[in-house]
Amino acid sequence: MKDIAFLGLGVMGYPMAGHLQAAGYSVTVYNRTSSKAQRWVEEHQGQSAATPALAAKGADIVFVCVGNDDDLRQVVAGPEGAVHGMKSGAVLVDHTTASATVARELSAVLQDKGCQFLDAPVSGGQQGAENAALTVMMGGDEIVFGQVKPIVDVMARSVQLLGPVGSGQLCKMVNQICIAGLVQGLAEGLHFAEQAGLDGKKVVEVISKGAAQSWQMDNRHETMLAGEYEHGFAVDWMRKDLSIVLDEARHNSSRLPVTALVDQFYGDVQNMGGGRWDTSSLLARLTPESSSEK
Repeated sequence: MKDIAFLGLGVMGYPMAGHLQAAGYSVTVYNRTSSKAQRWVEEHQGQSAATPALAAKGADIVFVCVGNDDDLRQVVAGPEGAVHGMKSGAVLVDHTTASATVARELSAVLQDKGCQFLDAPVSGGQQGAENAALTVMMGGDEIVFGQVKPIVDVMARSVQLLGPVGSGQLCKMVNQICIAGLVQGLAEGLHFAEQAGLDGKKVVEVISKGAAQSWQMDNRHETMLAGEYEHGFAVDWMRKDLSIVLDEARHNSSRLPVTALVDQFYGDVQNMGGGRWDTSSLLARLTPESSSEK
């Protein structure tokens, strides 16, 4: 598998496609905003195509990284979607954080065309994408997974098959459930420390050496204490992800009271004008004056 198409050049897809080109694969990109595709071509010496179908034509593997279920359906199975250009035996790997339902739906569409599908949402954010340090959660056939894993490894530090199609998306939902609770707990802890007159940085220095330690604490406490949220994974996207989580929970009878509550809190942040703020901005709704200077 040497000829690759990459559909979607957002903050994640742009560097991911670049890593593949740098690794020696022949990458053809597609992006809804063509000027961004042209910029990628100039930077990485790959090539671009005017439609997903044209980008996918002749490709051994087609990567997709777009916004949501509707975007994914359009770019894969729409009138100019990738499926119309893919050759028999090609594999589509979807890095979009989407529903397990759409993963199964598109897998069936591709199988009818003699192609394979792997759902493969990622964790690690823009920084992980730029540093080729993503965690990739996959669902699909084990043999197909084995074929594409060496290529996905170019963009990731961890790649794991969780089960049949849809399993990758379900695992990503677990990831977002855990993050939501962690960030809210960290926000409340830092808020409490400040209200109690403690030095937040010193508090974190102490408790991060014990059971309270987390990636969020290590990487976000300083910007949270400074009221700086113009970075990282946006609240708007987190709410999109949590809506997928809560919808799936209704179908499988999961009880997610904390996740549902934190989703509402992110709604408060959006109402404050923080839809594009980093998810750590949960602290801003507890201390809104901390965001007044942004």
